[in-house]
Amino acid sequence: MSENYDDQDIELEVDLESEEDTEDYEENTKKRDKDNDNEYEDVCYICHRPESRAGKMMRIPNNICICSDCMQKTFDSMNSSGFNMDDILNMNLGRMPNISMINLSDLQNMMPNNQRIKKKKPKEKAKQPKLDIKSIPAPHKIKASLDDYVVGQEQAKKIMSVAVYNHYKRVATDTMDDIEIEKSNMLMVGPTGSGKTYLVKTLARLLDVPLAITDATSLTEAGYIGDDIESVVSKLLAAAGNDVEKAEHGIIFIDEIDKIAKKKNTNQRDVSGESVQQGMLKLLEGAEVEVPVGATSKNAMVPMTTVNTKNILFVCGGAFPDLENVIKERLNKRSSMGFKADLKDKYDGEENLLQQVTVEDMKNFGMIPEFVGRLPILFSLEALTEDMLVKILKEPKNAIIKQYQKLLSLDEVDLEFEEEALHVIARKAKEKEVGARALRAIIEDFMLDIMYEVPKDDNIGKVVITKEYIEKTGGPVIMMRGCPVIEEKTLA
Repeated sequence: MSENYDDQDIELEVDLESEEDTEDYEENTKKRDKDNDNEYEDVCYICHRPESRAGKMMRIPNNICICSDCMQKTFDSMNSSGFNMDDILNMNLGRMPNISMINLSDLQNMMPNNQRIKKKKPKEKAKQPKLDIKSIPAPHKIKASLDDYVVGQEQAKKIMSVAVYNHYKRVATDTMDDIEIEKSNMLMVGPTGSGKTYLVKTLARLLDVPLAITDATSLTEAGYIGDDIESVVSKLLAAAGNDVEKAEHGIIFIDEIDKIAKKKNTNQRDVSGESVQQGMLKLLEGAEVEVPVGATSKNAMVPMTTVNTKNILFVCGGAFPDLENVIKERLNKRSSMGFKADLKDKYDGEENLLQQVTVEDMKNFGMIPEFVGRLPILFSLEALTEDMLVKILKEPKNAIIKQYQKLLSLDEVDLEFEEEALHVIARKAKEKEVGARALRAIIEDFMLDIMYEVPKDDNIGKVVITKEYIEKTGGPVIMMRGCPVIEEKTLA
């Protein structure tokens, strides 16, 4: 009997050991499956979209994954074909009648691993430190950074530097006892091509804050065709990677703001003018706005989130054509009869007449008083002179000339521009009356043949752009490698 008990004890011990091994095996299997789940994602059998794009998958027998969209299409097909839900309860799970989209009997041999793909590793995002007053650069440092990229516009750069510094001090402190600091929203006026958008882009890059640039011409009153006013906040949220906290410290630049001026002498509803200005009042001042995530229009399929615009800096800009006439009309009212009276055509040749713009001029142009009142900082940019255009060509860190010199240096060819040639380019750009945008078009025109022909000949070591080549009365100076002889060529 004792021996039998001993045998039973031994058998029990073996059974216990086998159970422990089984548990360990199951735990290891679950752990491995979990690791695989973290590394791989399911793919829809019908549309072949991964889970990261199609959303959460539904599993049906035989470990088959189907996304919710395809499943909904299946149910819609069932309803349209008169298939009753009672039939589903009574049918065999191996086959669904009247459904051509999914046939489970064809999927018996489907391997689950065929419906799994490796996940893309997410990019590691650097943790954004919270805004600190000490980390905000002083106005003179902001302006010095702007000087590296923007030529001229000294007054505009100074105004923007101070406004941005004060705004982010306000954001960092959030509150200063009982004294609440108002927002430093800006309204900039300047001729086309004077650098309005470029200034804001450079500023946002230097401060490392999200920036959204939108066009006021596409905005309409809610309920009409076009973008809703809240879409400008949606673009900022997208620029911040859908991080609401980061977006609430960003900058929104609304270009072509002059296009939403109040229409004059019209009996129709102004859905893209005065109505847009009225709708933007709450955004400029600060309000909690519900905006769609990952889209610019609201619908039932898009998740919504709330963004507070209290700490978002708004910068509005526009060329304001015909504003000069409004300013002239105001200034000419000062004229009086007599020997010392001003002539009516005194301001006709004034290029920088926009420098004298006032809030009253903006109201007369068509901007409603409530809108202008929420943009307390009003300033204008200077019209670009010939000397400023020459500096734009060669002085900024990413100047156009430096870009072409870099391109040719990759072919081991030096590129130089004569000073007189630069002035000819600036004069031609001035005649086009589109500001600095004309510089690129002019240079692209005469650099085309050089960029095409120079790589053909490995012996070319240097190219000098002359005044005659720009004026199309001669060619560039070509210097061959290891040869002191300089020859002038007309490139085909």
